[in-house]
Amino acid sequence: MPFGWFSSSDEEKNKANSKMPATPIQHVLVAVAMEAEAMPFVEHLGLAKDVDLFAAHLPFLAYTGTYKDAKVTVITNGKDSVYNTGVDNVGTVPAALATYLALLKLQDSVDLLINAGTSGGFQRKGAAIGDVFLTTAVSHHDRRIAIPGFTSYGVGRLDSMGSEESESSETMINPSQLAKTLDFKTGVVSTGNSLDKTDECDKRMLENDASVKDMEAAAIAWSCALLKKPFLGVKVVTDIVDGDIPTQDEFMANLATAAKSLQEALPRVLDAIVGKTYSDL
Repeated sequence: MPFGWFSSSDEEKNKANSKMPATPIQHVLVAVAMEAEAMPFVEHLGLAKDVDLFAAHLPFLAYTGTYKDAKVTVITNGKDSVYNTGVDNVGTVPAALATYLALLKLQDSVDLLINAGTSGGFQRKGAAIGDVFLTTAVSHHDRRIAIPGFTSYGVGRLDSMGSEESESSETMINPSQLAKTLDFKTGVVSTGNSLDKTDECDKRMLENDASVKDMEAAAIAWSCALLKKPFLGVKVVTDIVDGDIPTQDEFMANLATAAKSLQEALPRVLDAIVGKTYSDL
């Protein structure tokens, strides 16, 4: 069995995904932080810009169209205008807000949200540059709140499979069978608002059992949980967190390649899920 696959039975998988709606998946919302990550996929599907999804004063962008029999909407966080930098709005705040606003407007039609994007991967969990991971759980590693009752809130774990400490989330897709079908890996994504990491981040990511590290997934999953919309993370590895090359150098060197990998991976995900119910996954 390839590294990163789960050996959970079909019964366990169906139990987790049976909490989802019983209707077929026909409209997928894809949330992507950076324009460079999103545009190869947008152009590959021939999606058109949607100027009506977000208010004109907001930086967020949307694209919509169809893929085979499904409606696909892609949103990105747009460019920064608050700090006058013009760079991509990365991190948890714009990701959570863009997702919430899009879901609120499309709530009656969207069946599933996919958070697609790049990530750092851990060698200790079998990650290599270009690997595609489907997320089994999300957690934070930089929300450290050492006050009784706030610790678990800070970690903010949402799990598709459950554990001894917590039940599975009603909105987290269990991707184990889907990963087998697509020959992708699976693992926990740990989210923080910095590209680099501290020794304390390392400790927390190890506690989170992270396979990949990003800057948005846990925030996007939180917005999905608020509005009771199923969430699936699709992450491509651009850099090795526990490797020897500085993160920023490795990330920039592999960003274009990772975006192309997303362009190839996302249609395969859509092919595997569109028209199916969650218990089929």
